[in-house]
Amino acid sequence: MSDHPLAGLAVGDLIDFLDASPSPWHAVESTIARLPGFVRVDEADDWTDLPKAGYVVRDAALIAWRLPDGPIDGALPLRIVGGHTDSPCLRVKPRPDSGILGWKQLGVEVYGGILNNSWLDRDLGIAGRLMAADGSNVLVNVSEAVARVPQLAVHLDREVNANGLVLDAQQHLSPVWGVGSPGIGEFAAWIGERAGLAEAPTWWELSLYDVQGASLLGADRSLLASGRLDNQVSCWAAANSLVASSPTEHIAMIVLNDHEEVGSSSRTGAAGPFLDHVIERIVEALGGTTADRLRALSQSACVSSDNAHAVHPNYPERHEPGHRPLANHGPAIKVNSNQRYATSAATAVLFEQACERAGVPWQVFVSRNNMPCGSTIGPITSTRLGIATVDVGVPQLSMHSARELCGADDPVHLANALTHFLT
Repeated sequence: MSDHPLAGLAVGDLIDFLDASPSPWHAVESTIARLPGFVRVDEADDWTDLPKAGYVVRDAALIAWRLPDGPIDGALPLRIVGGHTDSPCLRVKPRPDSGILGWKQLGVEVYGGILNNSWLDRDLGIAGRLMAADGSNVLVNVSEAVARVPQLAVHLDREVNANGLVLDAQQHLSPVWGVGSPGIGEFAAWIGERAGLAEAPTWWELSLYDVQGASLLGADRSLLASGRLDNQVSCWAAANSLVASSPTEHIAMIVLNDHEEVGSSSRTGAAGPFLDHVIERIVEALGGTTADRLRALSQSACVSSDNAHAVHPNYPERHEPGHRPLANHGPAIKVNSNQRYATSAATAVLFEQACERAGVPWQVFVSRNNMPCGSTIGPITSTRLGIATVDVGVPQLSMHSARELCGADDPVHLANALTHFLT
């Protein structure tokens, strides 16, 4: 890989990305910071003068593209890498001030399929987007220990280790953030002050997150531990691969959707119109027609990049024999005959070829027949646009935990493979 455009890419840059991205909105900003020379385009503007390398943002979703070096017209096929900016977490409710018996607590809502117990006894910060009284919005990141979901002591639950921990999402996941009686409007005033607003925000979209930063783990530093590996690893890899790509006969594009963890049905999710609208406008800006766009889509291909399950050493029986991805053995091609993943034989070969050109290893993941797998933006994107799609991902442990684990080499392997896919 020494002659590869991303040969010098280091996992340290991914660590910086993860630490700077405690919410989907911050993940978009971190992605933009890794798109030097790309011109921002507003959806409300005329796109007649389309930049060769550009991007557009819709809330916590981003689409970026690079036009080819060769002849350009509206019927050019696309090579797309898709991921998502959101991760399972606890979100602050609109009226969060609560608490009893001398404890101040925050009302929170479970976002996505979290591992409930992983949020216990962690120092939690708060990050996201605030709406000011004048209608403007501002990002905020309080990256210090603000709140904590305390676990019940073993002395008060003597059977917990024998019977397992059962948590009620409404009753047992409310974090404490102080002592005393809760005051109505107290949280709003506090978060507004921390964001530098002159008055309390009128609304917010705020996530709690573990303030412990991303870090390499193991005596040999072969592992990476962090919150939000699913799916910010793919966002980081996609951005770096787009910058390093040099397309000649197609348009290279990345799409980072929001709301994948809750079904993708939103204006910024994969089931929404964002990608379709952007592709339509690009084709039109290049002089293409509706027929040209349909011709382009029929020849296009997409990599849906979302992390995969690495084989767990303590639970090997939960994995399909022969399809057990290992850490630091490259990205896994994810296959499901029931179309929970969009991979076909043809698209699997397409990604294999990209890995081979990049000189990186690859693996295959299939779930057990008695253990249904999750899904991704892949089947949704493929269904909406008719684009041939392959699902891939970095193998990881502790998926949907507040703190996840993957191999330190695999994110760079993924970025290298994606670069060759986009080139």
